[in-house]
Amino acid sequence: MSKAHTQNIATLSRLFLSARGVASMGNLVKGLFTENEITELVRRVEIVKMLKRGMPHHKIALTLGVGVATVTRGAREIKMGRFKNV
Repeated sequence: MSKAHTQNIATLSRLFLSARGVASMGNLVKGLFTENEITELVRRVEIVKMLKRGMPHHKIALTLGVGVATVTRGAREIKMGRFKNV
């Protein structure tokens, strides 16, 4: 990961942490992301939840209308420890 990428993640992380409460976070999310981007982020969270419940990759893909590769990416991120809070 490049230094610039690491700095960008830190910048966004600080911004998200500065939001106090659901309303403040909601305004931040609405300001940063398009409606389609928000929908995609929610879909990715659903993939993670389904994977953690043990649902097969193909069933998740069919249920959510995504490719198996997208589900596999979510599984790989879980293995890397990135979704402990989901």
